Amino acid sequence: MGLLDKLTGWLGLKKKEVNVLCLGLDNSGKTTIINQLKPPNTQAQEIVPTIGFNIEKFKSSSLSFTVFDMSGQSRYRNLWEHYYKESHAIIFVIDSSDKLRMVVAKEELDTLLNHEDIRSKRIPVLFFANKIDLQDAMSSVKVSQMLCLENIKDKPWHIW
Repeated sequence: MGLLDKLTGWLGLKKKEVNVLCLGLDNSGKTTIINQLKPPNTQAQEIVPTIGFNIEKFKSSSLSFTVFDMSGQSRYRNLWEHYYKESHAIIFVIDSSDKLRMVVAKEELDTLLNHEDIRSKRIPVLFFANKIDLQDAMSSVKVSQMLCLENIKDKPWHIW
């Protein structure tokens, strides 16, 4: 599970058990990314859109992860805040090929980072620029610029 160990290092996680929120707009690829983090024998063969949220548990060599895969559909985004207080890290997934909704992704990110339960914590954030292999997708540098990630000064973050 080298990827999980790298994730642990990037996010600076030191606890034995961590709660990770996986957030982003609908169809950004959150469930697929989480599925790829799981051991091969537990990976789902088919991925379906998340309604509400799913909980996945798995381990790396040093940590036990509980990942909350939160639906990104607009009617479910208000559920995200109920999980902020108990979270130790956030994975924010962006569809790099969806230029039209990049503004919406930025608005949701700003709302997240300004929420009282997140603003007051030095919670690490991994930005996952997904679907970068698609034609006309933006680079991770461009995604970072569009989301104004350089303005995040109070939290450790990394874009991948």
